[in-house]
Amino acid sequence: MATTHNKELVKTLEQLLIGGHAHATFDDAVKGLPAELRGVVPEGMPYSIWQLVEHIRITQWDILEFSRNAKHESPSWPEGYWPEETVPANDAAWKKCLAQIKNDLKEFIDLLKDPDADLYAPFAHGDGQHLLREALLIADHTSYHTGEIIVLRRLLGAWK
Repeated sequence: MATTHNKELVKTLEQLLIGGHAHATFDDAVKGLPAELRGVVPEGMPYSIWQLVEHIRITQWDILEFSRNAKHESPSWPEGYWPEETVPANDAAWKKCLAQIKNDLKEFIDLLKDPDADLYAPFAHGDGQHLLREALLIADHTSYHTGEIIVLRRLLGAWK
């Protein structure tokens, strides 16, 4: 399956998933965020930065597991994808969440880089999803919520 075109596509997908070409990355959006602002819900907004970050983690994890495990059961929608708590339990929980986002993204990219991976083959379990679609879904979803994190940081006076 590892044709020259597929290798270029995988390289491009990896760059898209890591981000930074057209906008701030997820890492940029959370870098240097004061701990006391992680759980603040600005007036008129429905969630805190913590809730957005945890939502990104849960969703990306779900997509990764769905992509590699036919027996994976996704959380119920929408409550299973959004934390109720507005603030992380502690600094360790924040760091663990960020580490899982990074690790799960690496594992998903490894799926794309597998020489036997067929980016276009629909998963046997699902309704037409394939690895390329799921890669684009992670990129789109994370990018959307990264923008929201930056907006919240602006509202909180914590963005450059």
